[in-house]
Amino acid sequence: MSIEKKPFGKLNDGSQVTLFTLSNVNGVEAAVMNYGATLVSLEVPDRHGKLADVALGFDTLEDYVERNSPYFGCIVGRVANRIAKGRFTLDGVEYRLAINNGPNHLHGGLKGFDKANWKGEFSNTTASSVKFTYVSRDGEEGYPGNLSVTVVYMLTDQNELQIEYTATTDKATPVNLTNHTYFNLAGSGDVLGYELMIAADQYVAVDDTLIPTGELKSVQGTPMDFTRAVPIGSRFSELDGEPKGYDHCYVLRHVSRKPSLAARVHDPLSGRTLEVYTTEPGVQLYTSNFLDGTIKGKGGRSYRQHSAFCLETQHFPDSVNKPQFPSAILRPGEVYSQRTTFRFSAK
Repeated sequence: MSIEKKPFGKLNDGSQVTLFTLSNVNGVEAAVMNYGATLVSLEVPDRHGKLADVALGFDTLEDYVERNSPYFGCIVGRVANRIAKGRFTLDGVEYRLAINNGPNHLHGGLKGFDKANWKGEFSNTTASSVKFTYVSRDGEEGYPGNLSVTVVYMLTDQNELQIEYTATTDKATPVNLTNHTYFNLAGSGDVLGYELMIAADQYVAVDDTLIPTGELKSVQGTPMDFTRAVPIGSRFSELDGEPKGYDHCYVLRHVSRKPSLAARVHDPLSGRTLEVYTTEPGVQLYTSNFLDGTIKGKGGRSYRQHSAFCLETQHFPDSVNKPQFPSAILRPGEVYSQRTTFRFSAK
């Protein structure tokens, strides 16, 4: 195991951004920076032992800041996913948030956690890990309470990238954190032929603006059914709306304090397999429907539609306005805690 750090550039206000690189005995490398607590690259081996970067992103800090990155690899919050019409009422007080996704609020607003310059330091553990901390002040992006957040990335010799999240607040507030990495297990091309299994019998039904209706629907007999592994793109023609693809939250079968299997993805070409384990009640499947080739990423490569998938472990969208959903409210004296593991193998 080894840990390295180096400068990755400066922001417009002069603050330094650092790139931390974690590596294990198998040659796997994960590079994360404190801007957005972002996973910049993730090198993992295929069935022949050849390494490839399986995470979409950019080569420079300037690109992340100036190219309007669609949340490549970052931590999103204070509330990931959508809040209907940017409004919620908590303890009798109505809060109004930025409208930045159609008629709704998305991923924490105009300057969410993805655009914060977190404090980064190597974590005091025996594993290869780095700890990021950030204090979101009361009123930031319209949210109540001073929220203190810690995110730890840990790389193990079992080729697992573990992400642990904790947070505390001095005032009741919604909290729903996730990592928004876009994965491409081959390192290039599209993901339509990847075989996907999701450990969920239900999904969160949404309206035409992707806000939950409040109903949890069965996946059985629908193109939402990934209870058995099928190619990601095999049923796009059966999906409603444009552009075609998935942007849906699945209701996981097993939720406990110990991470349970949420999803498994296999790329037949490279042999790489990704398993996702989490303590969260849901996982958002997103098939990069809105990438259109205009964004040029690492090595100048154009990122096109369906060139990656995201599996964002989280609470359900708009939970703050849906009392029947698992609560996403954190109160003083409580600790928000969740853990997600991305486990890689090849065959």
